[in-house]
Amino acid sequence: MTHAFRHSDQPCESGTPGHSGLPVPLPAPWRRDGAAMPSGAADRTGGVSALSGPSVSTGSEAAPPTSMPPAFIPPSAAPPIPVALLRCPDYDPQRIGRVVADALDASGWTPPRGHVLVKPNLLRAAPALSCTHPQVVRAACAWLLDSGCRITVADSPGFGTARGVAEAIGLAEVLRPLGLSVVPLDDAVQVPLSFGGSIGVARRALEADGVLGVPRLKAHSQMRVTLAVKNLFGCVPGVRKAFVHTRHGDRDHRFEGALVEVAAALPPTAALLDGVEAMHVTGPGSGRPYHLGLVGASASGVALDAVVCGLLGLTPAQVPLWAELAWRGAPGALPGQVALVREGPNAFDASRFEVPGVLKPMSFRPGTLLRSTVRRLWAAWRS
Repeated sequence: MTHAFRHSDQPCESGTPGHSGLPVPLPAPWRRDGAAMPSGAADRTGGVSALSGPSVSTGSEAAPPTSMPPAFIPPSAAPPIPVALLRCPDYDPQRIGRVVADALDASGWTPPRGHVLVKPNLLRAAPALSCTHPQVVRAACAWLLDSGCRITVADSPGFGTARGVAEAIGLAEVLRPLGLSVVPLDDAVQVPLSFGGSIGVARRALEADGVLGVPRLKAHSQMRVTLAVKNLFGCVPGVRKAFVHTRHGDRDHRFEGALVEVAAALPPTAALLDGVEAMHVTGPGSGRPYHLGLVGASASGVALDAVVCGLLGLTPAQVPLWAELAWRGAPGALPGQVALVREGPNAFDASRFEVPGVLKPMSFRPGTLLRSTVRRLWAAWRS
């Protein structure tokens, strides 16, 4: 079952420049004033309006939130956000280069002329399937260089160092001919959260003129799937990510809210998805390969995520981060706000793609946090 996203043969105008395309979160008092839910938004407890497909309960959803969403929905007259889907059978360098360039061209995204941060998913050194394929990252960088951009390729891996992971998976090798290397996302700047407290976000990400996220499509044991918006959580440096899990996980959807607000704090952000060889069954680090043969691109990571989740037959009720985005009225989270270009969802066979059934808790308990911290430090020392 796929959602009824509009199909167009021509790219539409991309989102408004000057912000990430995500709604700027409103202060907590406004969110608790009992305002009515915006038309077409999703109820995070499972009911979804303006979306095809039934409301699904998996037994893993949290209790109903105590507040209603901010009254932010883009005007109905706003043009739909283009999402380009293209078929690609393998990672042959020449073929993936052409497909990535075609996808980015068709997406309608115009990169800034200044400094662009390329943010792949570099989870850990092994298995390589846990990271974005090096040839997809290389092709994205080549397209940006041809567009006149200055580029930094950076991430903050869950385990190990950015340079160590890049060397292990072959990313450093394919970037050298382009005069590029991979650097860490560190030097955190505190960004306030709408529900209290703050979160450290890498200065390199915040000070870029634009960001191109390059995630890999993977199942996720806590989020069900991880795509473009979740990939931006890697802009939170180092072990801070584990502390966000511990402090905000399983607390009235605050962890999902923190992910959205990290993305909203970044400069204008586009997304290029590596779905050629995806990870399914579980993840984000130890799932099984699934050949989907897909490359996707959009000026909006939200829109790209919504399309791919729909292609997988999922609904917001099953994907906590998608539900949060729809609940907050993020542009592109609903089918009527998206236009497909190039291929439609029926061009891809996701019928055997498996996602986790019951999700693991998002919160890291003290023992889990300690073990995670030790594993991260050990991986960093080894790399």
